[in-house]
Amino acid sequence: MSENNNENHLKKSLSMMTMIAIAAGAVIGGWLAESPYWYSLTGPGAAFIFLGLAVLLVPVGLAFAEMVALLPFSSSVAVWTANATNHRFGWCIQWLMFLIQIVEPPICAFILTTALGFFIEFTTTQTMLIAVAICVIWYIISNFNISISGRLSNIFFYSMVGISICIMILFFTSGKWSVDNLLGHGGWFPKGGYGLFLASGVLTIKYIGFEMTPTMIEETTFPVKNMWKVILAALFIPAIMYAIVVIAIGGMAPWTELAEMSMPEPELIRSLGLPMIFAWGALIAGSLHGFTTFMGFWTSSARVLYGAAQLNMLPTPFKKLNRYGQPYVSNFVVLLFSVFFCIFSASNWVQYIYAVSCIAAGLVYFMVCYDAYRLRKTHPEWPRPYKAPGGSAFLFLGMLVSIWVVIASSLSLDFAGWMSLVAYMAIGIIVLVLMESYRKKNPGKLDPIILTPDNIEEK
Repeated sequence: MSENNNENHLKKSLSMMTMIAIAAGAVIGGWLAESPYWYSLTGPGAAFIFLGLAVLLVPVGLAFAEMVALLPFSSSVAVWTANATNHRFGWCIQWLMFLIQIVEPPICAFILTTALGFFIEFTTTQTMLIAVAICVIWYIISNFNISISGRLSNIFFYSMVGISICIMILFFTSGKWSVDNLLGHGGWFPKGGYGLFLASGVLTIKYIGFEMTPTMIEETTFPVKNMWKVILAALFIPAIMYAIVVIAIGGMAPWTELAEMSMPEPELIRSLGLPMIFAWGALIAGSLHGFTTFMGFWTSSARVLYGAAQLNMLPTPFKKLNRYGQPYVSNFVVLLFSVFFCIFSASNWVQYIYAVSCIAAGLVYFMVCYDAYRLRKTHPEWPRPYKAPGGSAFLFLGMLVSIWVVIASSLSLDFAGWMSLVAYMAIGIIVLVLMESYRKKNPGKLDPIILTPDNIEEK
């Protein structure tokens, strides 16, 4: 692939509706295989927890919206934090952002193999190879015009929502749905306050994804001041879908039975004698959930690396674009990480990495709220096409929510999990040290770049 030397910038081709499809589709994970865990945590009350979490994350989401309107660069959290603090700390936050994004594609690849497993039993090795193959295929596609990803996201997102709604209507009207299944086995929260608290922390992971939107801002066709609409859609469309799904499925069987199932929707349809075409629909919708999440996080992961290279936090090759305007070196590195996680996905180590990504998300969320607060103080003269409401108190609330996400996510993390996070951050520090060493040996080369509003027209 050749570098596009004439127009070394990302292509603008993502409309607001496409961005909503990418962002909301990325947030909506595959409940096909995950919903049993929701019921095991806190029963059907998970429906209310999902709605509550969406509301709590609004201050964080709108802080992201303010910052992306102020500094609309794909480098996103790196450039924001570099302006609020310094270039080195900006890289540390960008490295955490990469962790949040990169763990999702391989996990979603396994969601797709889970759907296939309803019909064909695969060995552990076969499952891993299929997941790797999915990553390789998408790597090839990702190097073409991003409008392809956009069109696929639109098709997949609206199809999966439509199919899922049809299945939920089937459950509600089947004659098998019963309020007693919801309330007759311990009520909304059968595990009491502890289950409520634990679920309210763990289920935060189901909203990771809205933070990816700023990484694609250089490829959008709508005004930056409207990104808040995309971010709120990425929070509340999934919240409503999650709540409906929990209640619809929860009314079909006691939560204790649902918690023991592998894929409740197709299993319920088959066991209750409902039309099997809907079981196929559930599997298709679950696969589309996986695809939309996969595509969104892959794209964002590559943009995080590309954005870091924009600021000379990574070597120049990471920001090289091919003739389709795609960062092909960054895409290849995303492929390497994805294959690595696929190979080790059967071990507890990858589960640790998935858990620490929630901690990383909380830290990033906190920093973005702080960035917004700090830059309001240090650069009040900078134009803000969009400004989060509520003054500093609103941003402080976002910081508190972020701290809570970190604390709640830490509850299920053991020593090995903390070591995984330390090892990952150590790699980021090594990269930082190597880049600093290169600058000392080569004065004037790859000097730190901190983008400001003055650079917006120069993109």
